[in-house]
Amino acid sequence: MPETPVTALSVMHAKGRRKLAVVTAYDAGQARLAEAAGADVLLVGDSLAMVVLGLPDTVSVTMEQMIHHSLAASRGAHKALLVTDMPFLSYQTDVPEAVRNAGRLLKEGRARAVKVEGGAEIAPQVRAMVLAGIPVMGHVGLTPQHVASLGGYKVQGKSAGAARRLLEDAKALTDAGCFALVLECVPAAVARLVTEAIPIPTIGIGGGPDCDGQVLVFHDLLGLFEGFRPKFVKRYAEMAGDVREALGRFCEEVRSGAFPGPEHSFEMDQEELDRLLTTKDD
Repeated sequence: MPETPVTALSVMHAKGRRKLAVVTAYDAGQARLAEAAGADVLLVGDSLAMVVLGLPDTVSVTMEQMIHHSLAASRGAHKALLVTDMPFLSYQTDVPEAVRNAGRLLKEGRARAVKVEGGAEIAPQVRAMVLAGIPVMGHVGLTPQHVASLGGYKVQGKSAGAARRLLEDAKALTDAGCFALVLECVPAAVARLVTEAIPIPTIGIGGGPDCDGQVLVFHDLLGLFEGFRPKFVKRYAEMAGDVREALGRFCEEVRSGAFPGPEHSFEMDQEELDRLLTTKDD
């Protein structure tokens, strides 16, 4: 766990000094575990939609759901920086609405920063949020909220022209006031160029080893989500099988009568029990 509370400013100052570990968290228990393990930043990601709510994509999650889970995660986050994703269409269409919704995530969801997906086109929203006192983390490359227009979950920035646009977007978000930038599913060489070109930390997820930090989804790194496994995910445990086995043993013992045993049951004083059994109803 970080020794002192992590802030957006301390994340910025980490660039070139130390690598940043970022883990998603969607409730107090997950936030508490990730923070105790040493995570610098806890991201209440809109991946919530798929790994927790069972929705088909991240586009489906709502502001109310993000606020609900952000508030839950905040109860387990005491030193790590809690960053919450702004959901689809909560910031893209209107600058004042973007500021209001970001403010809701801080006021109602107890986040200490927000994350937005997009490039130069959302720079006005980012600038307005920052001017309102809201720390903003950017996100370029593969942006899941735009997966329909991107033609699926594909590596971005593979051509020289696409890589140049990605770099321009990164600079635009930096100029607008972002304190950090997620780079998702981009060639390692491009991620390195972006990392070297901007003064704020880059957080890779499928961006190679030269980013200033790395982020993985809680359920992915623990092997709890079995829907699909992106190439950039490293499993640090395979917990889904262990959980199934434990639950299966519970079900079997309930049916056989093996659980609960005497060690799981409460006793009553024999004298009180005798009094109960011999007392006649009025």
